[in-house]
Amino acid sequence: MIMLEEDTNTMRALRALENDSSSTRLKAALAVGTHPDPGFIGKLVERCAIEPEFYVREMLTWALTRHAASMTVPVLLDEVRAGGAQARSQALHTLSKIGDRQAWPVITPALLADADDEVARSAWRAAVVLVPEGEERELAVVLATQLGRGERETQLSLSRALIALGEVMLPVLGAATEDPEPRVRAHAMATERLWRDPDAGFEFAIEEAKRVVALGGGDREEER
Repeated sequence: MIMLEEDTNTMRALRALENDSSSTRLKAALAVGTHPDPGFIGKLVERCAIEPEFYVREMLTWALTRHAASMTVPVLLDEVRAGGAQARSQALHTLSKIGDRQAWPVITPALLADADDEVARSAWRAAVVLVPEGEERELAVVLATQLGRGERETQLSLSRALIALGEVMLPVLGAATEDPEPRVRAHAMATERLWRDPDAGFEFAIEEAKRVVALGGGDREEER
């Protein structure tokens, strides 16, 4: 009788993850994470790929982190390799929360330069968490190829990823401040400013960097 009741509760929770009400889906994800069961993993990953509400996706990710990494990571890696844009983005986000460095091989240069901004941003965040010790500089070199890309949120995500790598990224960033492309130079200068003064704010940093570039200023020593 106990097993039958557990099976019934499992089926109810799985159905609730597809409910039209976002609050019901949220409660279902919370319940699944509170009582993790390997049988939920496939459904959780499936929902991550199509869930429209951000806060529900976050709860789905939390629920996945409550399960054994040995069971979730392989499924998430499959999503990164073969899923649609939201599936890949959310799988990368979840991998960054799990933090299992066995997932590192999926973080390829092509993924870090993915044409979809959300996928790329998730890949950047995952990369700085999963990068093996000693490979941070190589990662910084690849990330630097994306400087100047996109609008404010995308650029801020990249700046945060570079800064998270620590001092090892400074030579790479310094070289980018001499790039012939003005957007690249401005983004690199803004990232340097944020590194030196985290409280400055990205908006101020990027506007100041654009001003310097527009005026033809390339002397980073003056900026210090």
